[in-house]
Amino acid sequence: MARRASGGTAVKGARRPEVRLPALEAYGGGGLAPDGDYDGLEFREEDFAGQDGAGARFMDCALRGCALDDTSLRHARLLDSVLTGIRGVGTDLAEATLRDVEVLDARLGGVQLHGAVLERVRIRGGKVDYLNLRRAKLRDVVFESCVLVEPDFGGARLERVEFVDCEVKGADFGAATLTDVDLRSAVTLEIAGGVDRLAGAVISAGQLLDLAPALASELGIRVEG
Repeated sequence: MARRASGGTAVKGARRPEVRLPALEAYGGGGLAPDGDYDGLEFREEDFAGQDGAGARFMDCALRGCALDDTSLRHARLLDSVLTGIRGVGTDLAEATLRDVEVLDARLGGVQLHGAVLERVRIRGGKVDYLNLRRAKLRDVVFESCVLVEPDFGGARLERVEFVDCEVKGADFGAATLTDVDLRSAVTLEIAGGVDRLAGAVISAGQLLDLAPALASELGIRVEG
């Protein structure tokens, strides 16, 4: 669905994931395994801290209240799944694939998603500190009613990405490529780097005023008086 920006320019809206989980089977425990295959399972209050699930595949799964401190999920695939109340510091999802995924009320810090592919992903509620999305590909991604502290989008490609009622603090868009990125509904928008890469994004008039000092600095404009 296209949304209108000022001047009548159409902004293509992100497609939301439509996750319809089947009847789930309770996870039997035993810890994660590299290249593990998890299908139709519910993981409830599991502690996966420090475990290695690199290359694992999660299909039609629900992770509820799980601890992911220093959990390795590099190259993992999360498909048609819901992650609710997950928490952890240093979770490694580098080069992972997330498709048709909902992440609700997460409390995460230092999550590594560099080189990852996110398609039809909704991140709603919660707080994520120091999210590393460098060189990641985001298509049809929605950040909603969440707090993002110093997210790093350096070199990433963002297409049809929306920031809705969320706080974005100290974001870095250096070398990023943006297409149909809608920032207008962000409650807070602070950009620490890459303000010159905002071509392809839509912001509000109020946000433009807030970003004016950074834009002036980028353009080499001296503001005095």
